Amino acid sequence: MAKVTKIALLDYGMGNLHSASKALSVVGAEVSITNDPKVVAAADKIVFPGVGAMHDCIAGMHEAGIDDVIRHAVFNKPVMAICVGMQALFEQSAENGGTDCLGILNGTVEAFDPTWKDKQGTTIKVPHMGWNTISGMDFDHPLWQGIEDNAHFYFVHSYYCEPTNSSQVAAICDYGQPFCASVIQDNLFATQFHPEKSHTAGLQLLKNFVEWNV
Repeated sequence: MAKVTKIALLDYGMGNLHSASKALSVVGAEVSITNDPKVVAAADKIVFPGVGAMHDCIAGMHEAGIDDVIRHAVFNKPVMAICVGMQALFEQSAENGGTDCLGILNGTVEAFDPTWKDKQGTTIKVPHMGWNTISGMDFDHPLWQGIEDNAHFYFVHSYYCEPTNSSQVAAICDYGQPFCASVIQDNLFATQFHPEKSHTAGLQLLKNFVEWNV
């Protein structure tokens, strides 16, 4: 009988935990919603979600001790960060007048420029909300198995990540200009989009993460 992957879904008061938990369960994971370091240590993998303002997210992480949990986990087991969880991995965000983040990855989080125009010449709306396509994936990587180029994923964000190391960029999206939609660094994987809200492609990506052997 195949071993069931145990996922610790980190709870610091700022994540879309129900949707993420349900989607991970659908693809075969055993999910624990937790901020208990012992439960996290016992899990096979970690999912680090996030929604809302960066300042509040970072404050919630500090209060729950999640910042230390994440810093420890990225050296020990596969970690997937989603939306603001991805942004929190970088050094600083322009949000809230400038917010120090976790600094696990080098780079910054910048605001969409509301004067940018899409390919049809229409000024973009901020936040970037709804379905959009991603491209530029390395389809030899196990996380992208079964996902097509220009697959549709669901986005909700006003800020985007600018990694210092371009080799970490695992997918791009275009919204007024190309931006980083995903990063991969060793056992750390992050998406700006919400796979748990992205139907077939999102479930495939979560399944790939659950089955990922790093």
